[in-house]
Amino acid sequence: MMQSKYFRTCFGIIALLLIIYLGSEISFLFRPIVSMFNMLIVPVAMAGFFYYLLRPIVDYLERRKIKRSIGVLMLYFVFAGLCAIFGIVVWPTLREQIENFISNTPFLVEGVQEQIDQLQQNRFWSRYIPTESELSTSLTEYMNRIITWISNSINNLITVVSSVVVIIATIPIILYYMLKEGGKLPPRLLSVLPRRYRRDGQEVLGEIDTALSNFIIGKVILNLILSIMIYIGFLIIGLPYSLLLTVISFFLNFIPYIGALLATIPAVIIGFIESPSIAIWSVVVIVIAQQIQDNILTPVIYGKQLDIHPLTTIALILVGGDFFGLLGILLAIPAYMIIKIIVIRIYELFLAEKVEDAS
Repeated sequence: MMQSKYFRTCFGIIALLLIIYLGSEISFLFRPIVSMFNMLIVPVAMAGFFYYLLRPIVDYLERRKIKRSIGVLMLYFVFAGLCAIFGIVVWPTLREQIENFISNTPFLVEGVQEQIDQLQQNRFWSRYIPTESELSTSLTEYMNRIITWISNSINNLITVVSSVVVIIATIPIILYYMLKEGGKLPPRLLSVLPRRYRRDGQEVLGEIDTALSNFIIGKVILNLILSIMIYIGFLIIGLPYSLLLTVISFFLNFIPYIGALLATIPAVIIGFIESPSIAIWSVVVIVIAQQIQDNILTPVIYGKQLDIHPLTTIALILVGGDFFGLLGILLAIPAYMIIKIIVIRIYELFLAEKVEDAS
């Protein structure tokens, strides 16, 4: 009985469940580790994001006979210069729009009410919009909640940044050592594997590295081009707070599928307050830009490398958001890509021949 594979598997599962149960009973021992993990996950993820963006530049400088440490410091100085240029050129306009938005929040709600009243007086729209005040009151209350939430989020931004300033301050330090000594990590990981699997492990690490690099760099390029197209479109139609809405759209579009919808909502609200036609044109601008991105730019930049079904993406976003919130949504697709590469290689090594023999 003990030599049977079935019973050995059952005993292995029972032993694993017993270990998990005993671990849950002494969970207090793991709280410092969990706390440290929660503290480091954000700066490490952010540093990894910038690592893949800046690594090609550091590699290029190294090929030009410049030490990696000096190359990283040069990039830091360039980044500081770009931040100074941003503060001089872009930030005054962006700050003015933020301040105007905060100060005009009460009037924005009144603007929604006025637009609804005008639509109710129109012969065409009066057929579809009831004349009772319940609709306008409910819509106004809903808009008031949205605008108040946006205003409070902007007002609390400084508080949020100040509360995590210690974590943010660690990102440049982690990024420096990633860029300087990132090439030393794969050999250390491979040393843990048995010798017969090190070649496969090296190939897996290479595939993961290439996939993450292409995904992150491609996503940033796509979002930059999309934001430029949206900003130009907003300027053409005369949408207020165009720069602020474009910046919000740039960050929200890092969230697959859902981000595009979330980025459309504030633009439609601001456009509707200006006039219903501006709201419609803002939707047209965003849809055209999204179509250009999805049908022209994405195939050119990604090709067939990002072969993930839309339903799979949505499922990953829902699961990641349910377990880890916003961070889970942002890391769901990269984590899926890593797990997919590892599982495929494990299948090829251990299960492919057995499945073929069984079939």
